[in-house]
Amino acid sequence: MKNSKLSKLIKISLLGVIGFVIMLIEFPLPIFPNFLKIDFSDLTAVIGGFAMGPIAGIGIELIKNLLALSKTGTAGVGEAANFLIGSSMVLISSLIYKHKKTKMNAVIGLALGTIAMSVAGCLLNYFVLLPMYETALHFPIKAVVAATHVVNPYVTDLKSFILFAIVPFNIIKGAVISVVTMAVYKKISPVVHKEIEENAVVYNKVVK
Repeated sequence: MKNSKLSKLIKISLLGVIGFVIMLIEFPLPIFPNFLKIDFSDLTAVIGGFAMGPIAGIGIELIKNLLALSKTGTAGVGEAANFLIGSSMVLISSLIYKHKKTKMNAVIGLALGTIAMSVAGCLLNYFVLLPMYETALHFPIKAVVAATHVVNPYVTDLKSFILFAIVPFNIIKGAVISVVTMAVYKKISPVVHKEIEENAVVYNKVVK
Protein backbone atom coordinates (compact mmCIF):
# COMPACT_ATOMS: atom_id res chain seq x y z
CA MET A 1 0.00 0.00 0.00
CA LYS A 2 3.02 2.24 -0.39
CA ASN A 3 1.55 4.04 -3.40
CA SER A 4 -1.68 4.68 -1.52
CA LYS A 5 0.21 6.09 1.46
CA LEU A 6 2.35 8.25 -0.80
CA SER A 7 -0.75 9.56 -2.57
CA LYS A 8 -2.31 10.39 0.81
CA LEU A 9 0.82 12.24 1.95
CA ILE A 10 0.89 14.23 -1.29
CA LYS A 11 -2.76 15.20 -0.86
CA ILE A 12 -2.17 16.24 2.75
CA SER A 13 0.78 18.37 1.64
CA LEU A 14 -1.16 19.98 -1.22
CA LEU A 15 -4.13 20.77 1.00
CA GLY A 16 -1.72 22.20 3.57
CA VAL A 17 -0.20 24.50 0.93
CA ILE A 18 -3.65 25.54 -0.31
CA GLY A 19 -4.64 26.23 3.30
CA PHE A 20 -1.56 28.42 3.72
CA VAL A 21 -2.49 30.44 0.61
CA ILE A 22 -6.05 30.88 1.88
CA MET A 23 -4.61 31.88 5.25
CA LEU A 24 -3.00 34.90 3.60
CA ILE A 25 -6.47 36.19 2.70
CA GLU A 26 -7.75 37.52 6.00
CA PHE A 27 -10.01 40.38 6.90
CA PRO A 28 -11.48 42.03 10.01
CA LEU A 29 -15.17 42.28 10.78
CA PRO A 30 -16.67 45.56 12.07
CA ILE A 31 -17.83 43.96 15.33
CA PHE A 32 -14.30 42.84 16.22
CA PRO A 33 -11.03 44.76 16.71
CA ASN A 34 -8.54 44.76 13.81
CA PHE A 35 -6.24 42.20 15.43
CA LEU A 36 -9.03 39.59 15.28
CA LYS A 37 -9.06 38.77 11.59
CA ILE A 38 -11.08 36.01 9.95
CA ASP A 39 -9.57 33.57 7.50
CA PHE A 40 -11.06 30.34 6.20
CA SER A 41 -7.93 28.24 5.81
CA ASP A 42 -9.34 25.60 8.20
CA LEU A 43 -11.67 24.65 5.34
CA THR A 44 -8.95 22.58 3.64
CA ALA A 45 -8.19 20.76 6.88
CA VAL A 46 -11.85 19.94 7.52
CA ILE A 47 -12.28 18.65 3.96
CA GLY A 48 -9.06 16.65 4.28
CA GLY A 49 -10.21 15.28 7.63
CA PHE A 50 -13.55 14.19 6.18
CA ALA A 51 -11.87 12.53 3.20
CA MET A 52 -8.82 10.97 4.85
CA GLY A 53 -9.46 10.96 8.58
CA PRO A 54 -8.73 13.22 11.57
CA ILE A 55 -4.96 12.63 11.59
CA ALA A 56 -4.75 13.80 7.97
CA GLY A 57 -6.82 16.89 8.84
CA ILE A 58 -4.54 17.79 11.73
CA GLY A 59 -1.54 17.19 9.47
CA ILE A 60 -2.96 19.75 7.02
CA GLU A 61 -3.38 22.22 9.90
CA LEU A 62 0.24 21.64 10.91
CA ILE A 63 1.65 22.12 7.41
CA LYS A 64 -0.21 25.36 6.71
CA ASN A 65 0.86 26.85 10.03
CA LEU A 66 4.48 25.76 9.64
CA LEU A 67 4.49 27.51 6.26
CA ALA A 68 2.86 30.57 7.86
CA LEU A 69 5.78 30.86 10.29
CA SER A 70 7.86 32.26 7.41
CA LYS A 71 5.59 35.31 7.38
CA THR A 72 4.68 35.52 11.05
CA GLY A 73 4.15 38.86 12.69
CA THR A 74 3.21 37.37 16.04
CA ALA A 75 6.40 35.51 17.01
CA GLY A 76 4.62 32.25 16.23
CA VAL A 77 1.83 32.80 18.76
CA GLY A 78 -0.79 33.45 16.09
CA GLU A 79 0.22 30.31 14.20
CA ALA A 80 0.10 28.23 17.40
CA ALA A 81 -3.39 29.60 18.08
CA ASN A 82 -4.54 28.86 14.54
CA PHE A 83 -3.21 25.31 14.73
CA LEU A 84 -4.60 24.42 18.16
CA ILE A 85 -8.02 26.03 17.73
CA GLY A 86 -8.43 24.87 14.12
CA SER A 87 -7.35 21.32 15.01
CA SER A 88 -10.06 21.11 17.65
CA MET A 89 -12.74 21.63 14.99
CA VAL A 90 -11.04 19.26 12.54
CA LEU A 91 -10.61 16.51 15.15
CA ILE A 92 -14.18 16.51 16.46
CA SER A 93 -15.94 16.97 13.10
CA SER A 94 -13.88 14.35 11.24
CA LEU A 95 -14.08 11.79 14.06
CA ILE A 96 -17.88 12.00 14.05
CA TYR A 97 -18.06 11.87 10.24
CA LYS A 98 -15.62 8.94 10.12
CA HIS A 99 -17.87 6.94 12.47
CA LYS A 100 -20.74 7.09 9.98
CA LYS A 101 -20.39 8.95 6.69
CA THR A 102 -23.83 10.42 6.24
CA LYS A 103 -25.03 13.96 5.59
CA MET A 104 -26.61 14.12 9.03
CA ASN A 105 -23.39 13.03 10.70
CA ALA A 106 -21.50 15.64 8.70
CA VAL A 107 -23.88 18.34 9.98
CA ILE A 108 -23.62 17.06 13.57
CA GLY A 109 -19.84 16.80 13.30
CA LEU A 110 -19.45 20.32 11.94
CA ALA A 111 -21.81 21.75 14.59
CA LEU A 112 -19.96 20.02 17.42
CA GLY A 113 -16.66 20.93 15.80
CA THR A 114 -17.66 24.59 15.82
CA ILE A 115 -18.57 24.32 19.50
CA ALA A 116 -15.24 22.59 20.20
CA MET A 117 -13.38 25.36 18.38
CA SER A 118 -15.21 28.00 20.43
CA VAL A 119 -14.46 26.24 23.72
CA ALA A 120 -10.81 25.71 22.75
CA GLY A 121 -10.57 29.36 21.74
CA CYS A 122 -11.90 30.45 25.14
CA LEU A 123 -9.64 28.24 27.24
CA LEU A 124 -6.49 28.75 25.17
CA ASN A 125 -6.88 32.51 24.93
CA TYR A 126 -7.63 32.90 28.63
CA PHE A 127 -4.90 30.64 29.99
CA VAL A 128 -2.23 30.48 27.28
CA LEU A 129 -2.42 32.65 24.17
CA LEU A 130 -3.12 36.11 25.60
CA PRO A 131 -0.40 35.71 28.25
CA MET A 132 1.96 34.61 25.44
CA TYR A 133 1.03 37.66 23.36
CA GLU A 134 1.73 39.83 26.38
CA THR A 135 5.13 38.21 26.92
CA ALA A 136 6.30 37.82 23.31
CA LEU A 137 4.85 40.99 21.75
CA HIS A 138 4.61 43.21 24.85
CA PHE A 139 0.94 43.76 24.05
CA PRO A 140 -0.78 44.05 27.46
CA ILE A 141 -4.05 42.23 27.97
CA LYS A 142 -5.53 45.54 29.17
CA ALA A 143 -4.73 47.01 25.74
CA VAL A 144 -6.49 44.07 24.07
CA VAL A 145 -9.57 44.70 26.20
CA ALA A 146 -9.45 48.47 25.57
CA ALA A 147 -9.14 48.04 21.78
CA THR A 148 -12.08 45.63 21.75
CA HIS A 149 -14.19 47.91 23.96
CA VAL A 150 -14.02 50.57 21.23
CA VAL A 151 -16.03 48.39 18.83
CA ASN A 152 -17.90 46.35 21.42
CA PRO A 153 -18.92 48.22 24.61
CA TYR A 154 -19.88 44.94 26.30
CA VAL A 155 -16.17 44.09 26.58
CA THR A 156 -14.83 45.61 29.81
CA ASP A 157 -12.40 43.00 31.12
CA LEU A 158 -10.71 39.75 30.12
CA LYS A 159 -13.69 37.53 30.87
CA SER A 160 -16.08 39.69 28.85
CA PHE A 161 -13.50 39.79 26.05
CA ILE A 162 -13.57 35.99 25.92
CA LEU A 163 -17.37 35.88 26.11
CA PHE A 164 -18.28 38.70 23.70
CA ALA A 165 -15.35 38.59 21.26
CA ILE A 166 -13.62 35.20 21.17
CA VAL A 167 -16.80 33.11 21.36
CA PRO A 168 -18.75 34.89 18.56
CA PHE A 169 -15.58 35.17 16.45
CA ASN A 170 -15.06 31.40 16.45
CA ILE A 171 -18.77 30.64 16.03
CA ILE A 172 -18.93 32.84 12.93
CA LYS A 173 -15.74 31.32 11.54
CA GLY A 174 -16.88 27.77 12.26
CA ALA A 175 -20.34 28.39 10.79
CA VAL A 176 -18.95 29.71 7.50
CA ILE A 177 -16.45 26.84 7.23
CA SER A 178 -19.29 24.38 7.94
CA VAL A 179 -21.58 25.85 5.28
CA VAL A 180 -18.84 25.85 2.62
CA THR A 181 -17.79 22.30 3.56
CA MET A 182 -21.35 21.04 3.13
CA ALA A 183 -21.59 22.84 -0.21
CA VAL A 184 -18.36 21.56 -1.79
CA TYR A 185 -17.32 18.35 -0.03
CA LYS A 186 -19.34 15.86 -2.09
CA LYS A 187 -17.98 17.44 -5.28
CA ILE A 188 -14.36 17.24 -4.11
CA SER A 189 -14.25 13.95 -2.19
CA PRO A 190 -14.56 11.62 -5.23
CA VAL A 191 -11.36 13.11 -6.64
CA VAL A 192 -9.51 12.40 -3.38
CA HIS A 193 -10.84 8.89 -2.92
CA LYS A 194 -10.51 7.93 -6.59
CA GLU A 195 -6.79 8.49 -6.80
CA ILE A 196 -6.08 6.82 -3.48
CA GLU A 197 -8.15 3.77 -4.45
CA GLU A 198 -6.60 3.57 -7.93
CA ASN A 199 -3.10 3.64 -6.48
CA ALA A 200 -4.02 0.89 -4.02
CA VAL A 201 -5.40 -1.29 -6.85
CA VAL A 202 -2.29 -0.75 -8.97
CA TYR A 203 -0.04 -1.60 -6.07
CA ASN A 204 -2.00 -4.76 -5.24
CA LYS A 205 -1.74 -5.94 -8.87
CA VAL A 206 2.00 -5.39 -8.84
CA VAL A 207 2.65 -7.29 -5.60
CA LYS A 208 0.48 -10.17 -6.78
